Amino acid sequence: MAPDPSPPTPDLLAHIAWSRVAEPGDAVAATLIQRLGAGPAFEWLTSSRAPVPPGLEPHPAWEATAANWRARLTHLNPGRELAAIEALGGTVLTPEDPRWPEGMAGLEAGAPICLWVRGNLEALTRPGVGIVGARASTRYGERVAADLAEGAVRAGLTVVSGGAFGIDAAAHRAALEAGGPTIAFQAGGVDRFYPAAHHDLLTAICGSGGAVVSEAPPGSAPMRQRFLARNRLIAAAARATVVVEAAWRSGALSTARHAANLMRPVGAVPGPVTSMASAGCHRIIREGMAVCVTDAAEMLELTGPLEAGSEPAPAQAGLLDGLDGDCARVLDAFPARAGTTADALVHVAGLAPAAVLRALGSLHLAGRITKVGGAWRRV
Repeated sequence: MAPDPSPPTPDLLAHIAWSRVAEPGDAVAATLIQRLGAGPAFEWLTSSRAPVPPGLEPHPAWEATAANWRARLTHLNPGRELAAIEALGGTVLTPEDPRWPEGMAGLEAGAPICLWVRGNLEALTRPGVGIVGARASTRYGERVAADLAEGAVRAGLTVVSGGAFGIDAAAHRAALEAGGPTIAFQAGGVDRFYPAAHHDLLTAICGSGGAVVSEAPPGSAPMRQRFLARNRLIAAAARATVVVEAAWRSGALSTARHAANLMRPVGAVPGPVTSMASAGCHRIIREGMAVCVTDAAEMLELTGPLEAGSEPAPAQAGLLDGLDGDCARVLDAFPARAGTTADALVHVAGLAPAAVLRALGSLHLAGRITKVGGAWRRV
């Protein structure tokens, strides 16, 4: 007879409780938990009459915010929530778990309180690339998304997306067909896959080494604000994000903005200038938020090497010799073959614009780079 599983810790139950009373992306709740710990913070919410959490500065917003949280305490049962996810073969991860995705740390106060996961937990620890785009996609966009996803899998990357119609689904399906893991972040609870038409696809993801993940507990509906909050998780879980197709106003663009705010590389696939499905991609390329990506090789230039300290390819050996500090970081951020701009290097290298411009000047004087037609290229 198998031994009984260990009982859940009070800290885990407190995280579960907070995920029910606070909306996804609630920075106030996340900050409170980071400062006090999930257990003490929940004890203050449920037991204390103090208007301000212990050790924190008074603020008039505390009372109103706490009132919103306390309205959800009725019938709260963290143990029941945990049993519900375990009955589905899933689990709950907290930031203290070694399988917690490292990229979430970049969200700081916007980090999720916990993650509800169905599928392979190890998929969350692998390097990934976000491939996102329009629900109303074209056959061109779906083909490009599939090619990018297949290239990502062959390079050892996990494909990260949102499980939606269109580009998301094309990327997930191509990753599965290539035999690689893929992760779908949901806006609602993982007990009810959304959209319902993708039940088989999301089930296949869970059974093929990937995972379906949400920060919302079981039973949560995929409301509009939860979709917007979900997009930051896709950006945080990926080393780089590529937008394949997006209208001028598109949810996929919010994922790109989250990635840019995290100083993660952003790419966008160009399309016909007459196609409204590509208008958002052209917009973020023009604004300097994204670099142009036309194939998997260019996408992989954004993700960088799979392991820190990995050996450079023979053609790149000695590339950074004699350089240090910002110059080495900027030169290493250059595409292997294509030209690039200072704005693109800001996003890829993760440096301030002034630092990138100083490094470009030094590299140019040293003969390491040249400018051709308005774009910088390695020499």
